[in-house]
Amino acid sequence: MELLQNYLPIVVFIGVALVIAIVLLAAPFLVAYSKPDPEKLSAYECGFNAFDDARMKFDVRFYLVSILFIIFDLEVAFLFPWAVAFKEVGWFGFWAMMIFLGILTIGFVYEWKKGALEWD
Repeated sequence: MELLQNYLPIVVFIGVALVIAIVLLAAPFLVAYSKPDPEKLSAYECGFNAFDDARMKFDVRFYLVSILFIIFDLEVAFLFPWAVAFKEVGWFGFWAMMIFLGILTIGFVYEWKKGALEWD
């Protein structure tokens, strides 16, 4: 019986989360009113109708910049725990991180030299 009492807060937490989820899912159907008119159903893009196809081709540079962002975002995500545990990881951890940063730097320089960051 004592074991079950230890899990009571978890059961209460899950119950409250389910109630909140159900309320948030049901609220729009109960509160919102539905009176569609042509203006409400029209396409909206910056205050005027779309003048180009929504499936147009994007420049590959957008993808390259997004990949660069993901790479350096992951680098920061790895640097924080490494910096916090710097004393515990020792020299092995230090050199492992230097190799990791070196590989990222080489990749960044390669993209820079190839002109991936140029916006002509």
